[in-house]
Amino acid sequence: MECSDTTLTSMYPQSLSSSSSPSPPPPQSVVISPCAACKVLRRRCVEKCVLAPYFPPNDPLKFTTAHRVFGASNIIKFLQELPESQRADAVSSMVYEANARLRDPVYGCAGAICHLQKQVNELQEQLAKAQAEVVNMHCQQTNLMALIWMEMAESSPISPSQQSLDNIINFQQDENNLGYLWEQPLWT
Repeated sequence: MECSDTTLTSMYPQSLSSSSSPSPPPPQSVVISPCAACKVLRRRCVEKCVLAPYFPPNDPLKFTTAHRVFGASNIIKFLQELPESQRADAVSSMVYEANARLRDPVYGCAGAICHLQKQVNELQEQLAKAQAEVVNMHCQQTNLMALIWMEMAESSPISPSQQSLDNIINFQQDENNLGYLWEQPLWT
């Protein structure tokens, strides 16, 4: 009993066609615009691309810098291990670290942190000096007011109770006008 190809094809259309040529893989959904990562890597960007939400097509430099330092496979592995809620922060951190490492290959982020800590220390020193100057000026003002009161007490023949009342009134008026007093130069 002889069988021709046409007979087999008509009897078993699926079996003959699948045995003669490999079946195509199931179609994957293709995104219209590939993400920046897939553009740089020159591959198809599938619908569930791990990198697409974090590397938009309009910002290829973001992926390029991270890719140069960490490598695409490491970025993908790292993102797959994290929960989705933490991935955006992780990508931001990776891009920041990659930029720092490209700027300073030896120290990277540690160098930037050290520089910022140095600036904070310098600013704290400046603040402490300014606060000390304010306290010093306040003490000078208090001493000056005490000297003025003592001079007024020696030169006026008013009773001590009247004098203390006048001093309190004058002090309150002087306190309101302190801004004016400090704006005037002390030496002319």
